Amino acid sequence: MQHDPALREAARAIFESVYPGEEWTPVPFPEAEKCGTVHYRNAVAAALRADACHNGDRDRQLAML
Repeated sequence: MQHDPALREAARAIFESVYPGEEWTPVPFPEAEKCGTVHYRNAVAAALRADACHNGDRDRQLAML
């Protein structure tokens, strides 16, 4: 995500909304990103799907299902 700042920020926003505190995820976003936790991977997948929906990329939307 380092190469796409907007997508990284979308993943961070999703991560922080879905996992709002320590009881939901054991580490904050930067560490989750560094370690590639399942919480981070889920946030990235959601950001990619949201980006595809927002940009009307139907082929990419279908590939993610």
